Amino acid sequence: MDVPWVLVAHGSVTALVVVSFLCGQWPIFEGTFVQSINHFLTSGAYRHFLRLVQAACGTGARDLVLGVEQYCCDRPNPILQVFYVAIIGGTYFIIVQSSFKYIPGYYVSVLHRYLSIVVVSIGAILFVLTSFSDPGTITSENVSQYVSAYPFDNIIYVEKECSTCKITRPARAKHCRICDRCVARFDHHCGWMNNCIGEKNTRYFVAFLVWHFLLCLYGAIILGFIVAGELKDKKVVYILTGYYSVRSKSSHSSNRNVFSCYI
Repeated sequence: MDVPWVLVAHGSVTALVVVSFLCGQWPIFEGTFVQSINHFLTSGAYRHFLRLVQAACGTGARDLVLGVEQYCCDRPNPILQVFYVAIIGGTYFIIVQSSFKYIPGYYVSVLHRYLSIVVVSIGAILFVLTSFSDPGTITSENVSQYVSAYPFDNIIYVEKECSTCKITRPARAKHCRICDRCVARFDHHCGWMNNCIGEKNTRYFVAFLVWHFLLCLYGAIILGFIVAGELKDKKVVYILTGYYSVRSKSSHSSNRNVFSCYI
């Protein structure tokens, strides 16, 4: 009986990691293994890795790792962008190799072979738009436009000069120390995008996050339907039901025999 255990394992692990990463800090998961996995994924794994490097190779190697981290996260560079592309490409390759042979299946049509390419491509397009679009760079030429667009309220936002750019910093703007520029309606600098997230590309960034959430959800559902279809085609449920039914009858029969001996 050829049960697709690879798909079962892949789907289970993926669901556990996604739920733990996104929801592990919810009060409902407090004190559970889901919270522990979230802590491990977000901070614990990296700290253990640093301790392992220091124990195995010394303080110099640990400092080297921290230097690489600083270079990747605190300076403009495409390393995390390349890493993202590798993750998406590698995951899609694994999905194709492990699951496409089961498509079409009982619950999954051949359409999903091509639909998967479309949804991954849309995610890639949103990634490119977020990474390479102008987040809303403020210069001496356009600063007056941004000041009029985002007036100061003299409560939270007061008129200040950017000490680096030497121009008036509009309300809700901030100077990014990584990109070395003032950005309108600055949100944060995203290392994965190698770009700031600001006025002009926030919509692309939010669309990127939402689309990748839907992409993960779509993949998990389709993998579940593939597994369910394979179990149905191979009559695994009926076999297990029959097996436990026979075993249950055998157990009851044995119990009756034992009881009759005492009578």
